[in-house]
Amino acid sequence: MADTRTGETDMAFYTDTIDSAPRKSVLGSIATYIAGVGATLIKAREASLHMEGRVDKMAALQAKSDEELAAMGLRRDDIVRHVFRDLYYI
Repeated sequence: MADTRTGETDMAFYTDTIDSAPRKSVLGSIATYIAGVGATLIKAREASLHMEGRVDKMAALQAKSDEELAAMGLRRDDIVRHVFRDLYYI
C-alpha cells in the first residue's frame, strides 16, 4: 500500500529462518520428568550417606593396608558390608 504523503510503498517482509528445534512428544516430556525425579532422589540419597559419615568411613577403611584390615577382622571385599551392616543384610 502506498503512503500518499511520502510516496513510499510498503515492502514485503521475508524471512528464511525455520524453527528447527525438535518438538518433544508427550511421552518424551514425561520420560524427561521421570528421569529428573530419579536423579533428584539419587542425589538426595547420596547426600544422606555423606551426612551419616558412611562414605567417609568407607574411604578411611579403603585407605588402610590389608594387614591393618586383617587386624580388624576385615578383608577389603568386606568393607561395604561392614559399613552398611546395620542397614542391609548382605
